[in-house]
Amino acid sequence: MAVSVLSARQEEELRLAILDYLFSAGLHGAAEALRAEAAIDGYVADGKQKYSGLLEKKWTSVIRLQKKIMDLESQIDQLRTELDSMPTRRRPGANGAGGQALTPRTPEKHKLAGHRSPITKVAFHPVYTLVATASEDATVKIWDSETGAFERTVKGHTKTVSDVAFHPTGSLMVTVSADLTIKVWDTENDYVCIRTLYGHDHSISAVAFSPSGDFFVTASRDMTLRLWETSTGFTTKTIEGHDDWVRDVAWSDDGAFAASCGSDHNIILWDTTSWTMLSALRGHDHVVETVAFAPAASAAAIAKFAAQVGIKPQPTASGAPVFVASASRDKTVRIWDGLSGQCIYTLPGHENWVRDIAFYPLSPFLVSVSDDKTMRIWDLTTGKATKTFEAHPHFVTSCAVHHTQSLIASGSVDQICKLWVCM
Repeated sequence: MAVSVLSARQEEELRLAILDYLFSAGLHGAAEALRAEAAIDGYVADGKQKYSGLLEKKWTSVIRLQKKIMDLESQIDQLRTELDSMPTRRRPGANGAGGQALTPRTPEKHKLAGHRSPITKVAFHPVYTLVATASEDATVKIWDSETGAFERTVKGHTKTVSDVAFHPTGSLMVTVSADLTIKVWDTENDYVCIRTLYGHDHSISAVAFSPSGDFFVTASRDMTLRLWETSTGFTTKTIEGHDDWVRDVAWSDDGAFAASCGSDHNIILWDTTSWTMLSALRGHDHVVETVAFAPAASAAAIAKFAAQVGIKPQPTASGAPVFVASASRDKTVRIWDGLSGQCIYTLPGHENWVRDIAFYPLSPFLVSVSDDKTMRIWDLTTGKATKTFEAHPHFVTSCAVHHTQSLIASGSVDQICKLWVCM
């Protein structure tokens, strides 16, 4: 007997969809035979059920996806031809040494319009060519990052969606909101909301998954962080340490550390085994909007720069230091030695609040966006900006760098998300 690749729930849904199609097509004999042999109970032929018309919808979706695949294959062939004809150029290696900065090419590749209020956050899907945009209009929109095509609107929150994050496998999406709820969405089942979580006493600002995906942590205006178990949705810990609104939280690539920041002007580094405070990074003189851990390529460049200015980073048990970047309303970006709390360097230049930052995954560069409407690309080997340009005609609220492609997304108060190709 062949083993089904479908779950029991999916098998039941498929049978109901086939039965519905047979009845709607007037094939009542075949329908009754299927119902009897498959022992289907509870079928309702009123056209209002979840399975009503599902087979036709899936069929047309497959045809549409096949066409998209053919189009993408054609684009890949064209890009390969163009790449083969280009002169050889050095690219940064995973160790962050050498190479050229891949900077955003203007104008943008795609302009994604559809939100009715400012965009608060952007996030790339870890597997598929998708980008999610969260907005003050209480929705999240999903777009094809390759073509710029709109895919769907995800609705469920009643107030601003503050942040959006994908599970490391891409199977789930978590959103947090000013409506005090956390929602978990099944990305593989039409983005159905499978869980709504409560616990914070004020607006929820940010969410970050652990690298394993087993947990996620949320930050809130109630001055706390909360740790949640992904599989059950249970709160396993409430973490206190900030004296004001906690604006953002990030998890290190190895899962050993987390960092949070807030309106108390501080960044706190946490041991994620015990959730005890390891250090407090103090130096900003205004609200700290966001925080991020440096990946390996950037860490190598930061360590080299630290040695040049006479700073010896404090190592972890594994011997590697922990570097954290922060962005603040004091118009600066700072790079810190996480364990010692020393500020290695300050990146000045923005003329208004710095709202978001993102590291390049495989080269020593950092992106920052600001209420001065610009995007800046920073070379972490020198601490200098290699490119500055006006990204939006209004405040730029968020940015994200694709984990494998040379692509940057930016979101703005102008309700637009832009996708930038890096060259």
